[in-house]
Amino acid sequence: MGIFKYEKITCPAIGTKITLENEKINVPNNPIIPFITGDGIGIDITPAMKDVINACVAKAYNGEKKIQWFEIFAGEKAAEKYNGDFLPKDTLNAIQEFVVSIKGPLATPIGGGMRSLNVAIRQIMNLYACIRPVRYFDFVNSPLKNPEAVNMVIFRENTEDVYAGHEWAGNSTQAKKIIEFLAKEFNTKIRPDSGIGIKPISEKASKNLIRKAIQFAIEQNRQSITLVHKGNIMKFTEGAFKTWGYELAENEFSKYLITEDDVWEKYNGEQPKDKIVIKDRIADNMLQQILTKPEEYDVIATMNLNGDYLSDALAAQVGGLGMAPGANIGDFTAVFEATHGTAPKYAGKDMVNPGSLILSGVMMLEYMNWEKASKLVINALEKTIVQGTVTYDLARNRDNAIKLSTSDYAKAIIKNMEVI
Repeated sequence: MGIFKYEKITCPAIGTKITLENEKINVPNNPIIPFITGDGIGIDITPAMKDVINACVAKAYNGEKKIQWFEIFAGEKAAEKYNGDFLPKDTLNAIQEFVVSIKGPLATPIGGGMRSLNVAIRQIMNLYACIRPVRYFDFVNSPLKNPEAVNMVIFRENTEDVYAGHEWAGNSTQAKKIIEFLAKEFNTKIRPDSGIGIKPISEKASKNLIRKAIQFAIEQNRQSITLVHKGNIMKFTEGAFKTWGYELAENEFSKYLITEDDVWEKYNGEQPKDKIVIKDRIADNMLQQILTKPEEYDVIATMNLNGDYLSDALAAQVGGLGMAPGANIGDFTAVFEATHGTAPKYAGKDMVNPGSLILSGVMMLEYMNWEKASKLVINALEKTIVQGTVTYDLARNRDNAIKLSTSDYAKAIIKNMEVI
């Protein structure tokens, strides 16, 4: 029996839940994995992702392992099924109960109205780390001369910053009260017609995020961790993030980490082979650094808004958001997702690149410790791109490329899978 009663969804009759044991996830051979199709092009890319993931698992493990997919709902499909509720309790309960899930893109209107569903899921489930690996695949068009130097993993704090949702419109009663209070209590001077937003950055959330980034760097034998912030201007929010990061590194991970200053002062600029360098960069400078010196950066830990900018900028350097996977992970619960939008004008046309969601599925397999299957996908994807059998976005400006539909691209990837 499950821990929740569901109103309008039914768990698969076969399959076993992923569980937690000794602070680790325990993945059975037939895990139940909830998925959200998503809005817009979700109807095209989600089936493609499932086909690729099903194929790699079957080939890697000779049928001994198999995912039991469990459809849950958010966005427009949820509103239809749950009488206007875009994020029903059924969905949140399933994400919690089954530990690992994956979702397509969800629409959120710009401006007033519905809150971002993506942000809501992250905050409600306390999925405090948005993890976005960015790497280059050969023969993908890039504006850089040497895009192969890009190989970074961004850890973006997911629950705070200006995404926290504490915001009031200009000339509203709430904004006027806050402006009056600040003027009276702290002698601030804010224009009376200003909109007001609050940017909370806490020590707890910052250290949770930075700790996960450091642990990843240690486990994956990465070379450096960079704390990205705008602490020269926002000293008690973004500046504090940097300070807390260095404190955490010294207090919990001094065995593994060394500061950039110590590399120069104690080792004449030569990084010790048994140490990971921790350093920091101002956010605006970092946007330049990832263009001019990408080889110097490895794991990045930063706050919500900076992480949003950096991950999209890096994706543009390696072929666009169609090549950029993502995951939202808390202590154990994980939701993997396409990092791009819903592109409604392309929905149902079977033409867009499903790579973002497929690569997010690869991240999901890695999280489940099914690396043999995940490597099959990466190798097959690399081979498919080299062959030039790709979707329209990857075929542009490339000689002799064969433009494939979304579904045929998935079939080409599956065809190129070879057992490792």
